[in-house]
Amino acid sequence: MENPNYLEIYHKLYKYYGPQAWWPASSTLEMLLGSILVQRTNWRNVEKALDRLEENVHDANYLYQIEERELAEKIRPSGFYRIKAARIKAFIAWFRNYNYDVSLVQEIPYNKLRAELLSIKGIGEETADVMLLYAFEKQAFIADQYAFRIFNRIGLEIPSTYRSLQKIVEKDIPNDNQLYQEYHALLVEHAKVHCKVKPICNTCPVQSICEFGWKKEESFRG
Repeated sequence: MENPNYLEIYHKLYKYYGPQAWWPASSTLEMLLGSILVQRTNWRNVEKALDRLEENVHDANYLYQIEERELAEKIRPSGFYRIKAARIKAFIAWFRNYNYDVSLVQEIPYNKLRAELLSIKGIGEETADVMLLYAFEKQAFIADQYAFRIFNRIGLEIPSTYRSLQKIVEKDIPNDNQLYQEYHALLVEHAKVHCKVKPICNTCPVQSICEFGWKKEESFRG
């Protein structure tokens, strides 16, 4: 079986699941907060934490002025809330340098902006790239654990590091911000519905090009 390219995988997922319209947020600031809160938890817990912030979820000045201890209590449902409160405060302090103006941040070249985000305490590669892609309109493939799981099972020869996989995928897909956003969301959805830790292969939309699914089907028939 010939290995598919990354764009082919995207089209199969998109045809099956349809547009995902991510990131779920009613403002850019809420999206940025969500990208920090979602670390090491599920989205349901993030929503609970965001709800506790109420309208302040859209107010960067409030987040800058609030005491870290009080912020931690408000985001408690997200788990690791003290650590995440410190990360939010660090991010907001950085964002304040640009007057909390998303359009000013979007003018920063990709490499410089990514380096700045990674310099913020608690902001790793995945979180930085989520911010770049969904808030600051920079094309960045999110090489998260779901991407590694799915591509490995399909049978692609992929590198072991986040950045290396990101660069390989980016060479294979167009420079289209919406496509990058959809690809990330589709991989997450696929990992939740079909390509779980214990995968469901019989209804999988990429089974025909998946080495794991193909071998499983052959084993079942044999």
